[in-house]
Amino acid sequence: MSDLGSRSASQVLRTFLPQQTADLGGGIYRVVEWSSAVPLSVDDATVRRRLEREVRVWEIADKDGGFVNDLRRGRRVQVVALDETRGVAVERYPRVWLCPSCKRVGKRMDRACRCGNTRWGQLHFLGFHECGACVEPRVPRCPTHDDVQLVGTTSTKTSDLRFRCPQCQRELQKGLGFQWCPGCQNGGVHWNVHKARTAYTPRGVVIVNPPRPERLRELQAAGGSARALNWIVDGLASDSPLSADGKLTRALFVAQLLRNGMDEQAAAALADAADRLGQLAPDPGRGVLDALPQKQREAAEQDALDIALALAESRQPSTSLQAPPGNELLHQRYSVKYPHALQRAALAGIDLVERFPVLNVMYGYTRGGGEAGETRLVAFRHPKGDGYRLHGDLAKTEAYLIRLDPVKVAGWLHLRGHHMTGWSPGDTDPTAARLAILAAAEVPAPGDRPGTATLGSDLLDLVHSYAHRFMRQTAALAGIDRDALSEYLVPLHLGFFVYAVPRGEFVLGGMQAVFETDLDTLLTAVVDAERRCPLDPGCSRGSGACPACLHVGEPSCRAYNTHLERAALFGRTGLLG
Repeated sequence: MSDLGSRSASQVLRTFLPQQTADLGGGIYRVVEWSSAVPLSVDDATVRRRLEREVRVWEIADKDGGFVNDLRRGRRVQVVALDETRGVAVERYPRVWLCPSCKRVGKRMDRACRCGNTRWGQLHFLGFHECGACVEPRVPRCPTHDDVQLVGTTSTKTSDLRFRCPQCQRELQKGLGFQWCPGCQNGGVHWNVHKARTAYTPRGVVIVNPPRPERLRELQAAGGSARALNWIVDGLASDSPLSADGKLTRALFVAQLLRNGMDEQAAAALADAADRLGQLAPDPGRGVLDALPQKQREAAEQDALDIALALAESRQPSTSLQAPPGNELLHQRYSVKYPHALQRAALAGIDLVERFPVLNVMYGYTRGGGEAGETRLVAFRHPKGDGYRLHGDLAKTEAYLIRLDPVKVAGWLHLRGHHMTGWSPGDTDPTAARLAILAAAEVPAPGDRPGTATLGSDLLDLVHSYAHRFMRQTAALAGIDRDALSEYLVPLHLGFFVYAVPRGEFVLGGMQAVFETDLDTLLTAVVDAERRCPLDPGCSRGSGACPACLHVGEPSCRAYNTHLERAALFGRTGLLG
């Protein structure tokens, strides 16, 4: 296979996916497959759960091609990474050869043009249909001279193209004509430049992958997602859900004894004795959490499990920072300035995660542009026809977990006219505020935009807007491009992760340096830096968020800069005042 150039793995993941076209070595090529792709060790249940949630908007519109149903039936889902030594297999496409000298359209690229030129370019237009089909233009030739020439090559509009015979000047065709979709025969194809977003839009999701399989097994033995939810509602008071209240659950205690070689009968006897002495934590799932509606509880447990897995390998709360002996300046910063900055920024806490296990997965593509659910999703099939093959990149990187103050968020929601059972203005119990919000919030699914604002949609707007504000200020303080940071939202738990994009511009260790020396400066900027938009009053009268104030690059925001509102943060009813 010839070498046409090199790209980073992160570039390949978004711009060299199956059936995607790209400019390489002076030609246009279509990706056939990732050569000898490397299977990734990921948790299958986690991947399926997130995919079902992410693709739901296409399922509702009946445009998922049966993908969600196949996920539920257990069809094979393989996640692969790029083999950087083998690369990506591509083919020339479209095979409509255009002479760069005289603009003749040739039949074959291995024969010289009639003008004598031996190097052929390509017509850079493609036909596509929302079903996923892609076709090459058909260019008629002069019946007398078997020749054709393109006129109007500087335009990107197909309607401006003209094809004529260079010998008799006969006009052969205007534009690229009408062609039925060869895939579904349901309408004609649309013509556009091959690199246009409407021609191919990759669809992907970020998943928190268990850093090690044993971590997930330990958490499941301790009570799984129910245990994680208890831990988060309690405010992450202990280091992890495995050590909540400083005690192990019976299931985890028995599992550890069995791993150490003890037989089941002896392990059960020791667990009984430890339980009688009050040395084991109660089983999760009992108590106030049982009052949550089933739908909200399931969603809350899934997000809680994501948080617990993300923090499983490393977690350092800002409250745990200790200054070296004799360093009074740093001691003052940790004990006074950091807590004050957190309070002003309406935060319950910030944790540093040194090894954030992020899995970036591309599961398919759409053609025709538009929002998720408006055009048909084409999921990547396995080359052998057995299930699906998703393309991903698994890495561990630095991240922050930013948690909003539940009491202040509850007060903000109340100002927006939302009622929460179990909480009223003046209540200062953070646990009660968390439970009240969980019971009332139904966060919109990806791509879902409710016509009327709900408590869940307002909560998503708040968390997402705060995440973008935080990323933009972090990038400014660190002196890097905003695209070097990305987000992972957990709005039901009033939080979000901001992480350094793997293989990105952000140098690992940069987030830790800010966390240990400049966190108060960063939070002060989040609250006090310019709140107005340079495009006001137009921005405020429009969507309330735009590229000049809250938007970030597409790789950093998988929600395509939707569910953003500057007024959620600032102004008379903003969280930050």
